[in-house]
Amino acid sequence: MTLFRWVLVVVPVAALSGAADQSKMGEGNARAVMLSAGSPRIQQAHSYLRSQAMRIQDGKLRANTTSILVDPDVCVTSKAVLTVQKKEAILKKLQNEGLITSTIDDRMLNGVFPPLRDEAGECPKLPQPYTSAPGSGFGGHHSHPGGLAVHASFNLTNALSLAQGYRQVYGPDVFISEDLMIAAPLWHDWAKTMVFQWNSDGTEFAEYNFGGNGKTDAWGGAGDSRTGAHHILGLAEIIKRGLPAEFLVTVASAHASPASGNEYKVVNWIRTAAIVAGVDAVSAGYLGKDPQGRFRLPAVRSWSEPGNLLVEYMLHHLSDADFVWTGPAASAVDQALKKLSTKFGFDAGNIAEFNNQFRNPVLAHLTAERLLILQGNGGEAALAAEVAKALGR
Repeated sequence: MTLFRWVLVVVPVAALSGAADQSKMGEGNARAVMLSAGSPRIQQAHSYLRSQAMRIQDGKLRANTTSILVDPDVCVTSKAVLTVQKKEAILKKLQNEGLITSTIDDRMLNGVFPPLRDEAGECPKLPQPYTSAPGSGFGGHHSHPGGLAVHASFNLTNALSLAQGYRQVYGPDVFISEDLMIAAPLWHDWAKTMVFQWNSDGTEFAEYNFGGNGKTDAWGGAGDSRTGAHHILGLAEIIKRGLPAEFLVTVASAHASPASGNEYKVVNWIRTAAIVAGVDAVSAGYLGKDPQGRFRLPAVRSWSEPGNLLVEYMLHHLSDADFVWTGPAASAVDQALKKLSTKFGFDAGNIAEFNNQFRNPVLAHLTAERLLILQGNGGEAALAAEVAKALGR
């Protein structure tokens, strides 16, 4: 199937009238589902993720991980039965704890509580499946329908390779949890299904950052632990489902390894996620406290005191580093596609047409990474030829 055929079945682009309303589910979600379903590359990535999830030995962790990958009606348990009053109470608590800034407004409310299907009930459901979500905010790495699955498949491959490299160098008998190396990359970006919904013009929802005040986050000292909502909301779901503490900390370490003075960031993200989930992090064993009364990472495995440092935390953090190249790739290929758009009959100045009929289908089918590699080896002509082949031109 050529990309051109699935452009033809895309629903008509609606007229735009100002900024998208992020209190409602994305009007472009259905279009993204159609595009990702027609991409062999995305479906192959998702198949790989599913097969690896089935290798997880811990039954509870395997069942929960598989469900977020394949069940379109999976319950977002951390968002169940939340009235507006309960949401505002959570935001107020985050403010009192110094884990969010500014006054409570719609941007904050929608950013921490993105719209879901059946969100008023006991089983709120995702607005889009794992397979149609992008890998980051619009214009960033893997920011196309299905980019999440592609991004996660590389991160998972990376995590397993890193763990194997450590065993090869430091001894095959050292224990590095294969369960953590598989499950952490699958869970880390899962909440992008909620945070990065698709607008009618083919762009994405804007992400809200929280998890600190940005000034005194290091146990009252200078520090900034603010991060993207997708990171916090994924941790909240892990906490609400009662998954193991060492797994939670591994996932939380994606945005910063707790070594080298960054433990406070991971701690604050867990504190924030626990408040969102309505769980006491200390009594649940997800955090501990040191003699100074500071929140610290929990004691796990052989650690008898808070502040543990497992190798899995660092390996998972390193596995999430492909944005170093894929971010610039997204930017470079976006510019290349704008230059090529007229050649293929599209107007880059018409944002909705360009994104929905050209950019997003091309990237979902080919990926920016593949296109930039081809351009690097064969020039702009090679990139254009690949686009033409996908379009059936």
